[in-house]
Amino acid sequence: MDDATKTKITDSLEEMIIELAPDANLRPMYGGTVVELETDNPKSRIGGFYVYADYVSFEFANGVQFEDPDGVLEGTGKFRRHVKLRSAGDVKTKTCTGFLDQAVALSQTN
Repeated sequence: MDDATKTKITDSLEEMIIELAPDANLRPMYGGTVVELETDNPKSRIGGFYVYADYVSFEFANGVQFEDPDGVLEGTGKFRRHVKLRSAGDVKTKTCTGFLDQAVALSQTN
């Protein structure tokens, strides 16, 4: 995947996050960007995104609890799930907005 595509994907994710969670804090960490709903509060961290050679991974801290009727989420860990994005269009077609909505809602119930 070329750098322009990676940039389009990460820009789309950032715009989506700012739109759906305007108070969220995006900060560099762990070689990617983490999303915290409260600035400098690790307990409010709902996930993040990370750029790899062939895809961008949009990860969710408690993704195992999400509804995923189309089987988009990947991973087998105890808590985390992720979506592999290989094009800017994947942000929409892989329902990232719905997963982000679930992450925000879930964080508010815990």
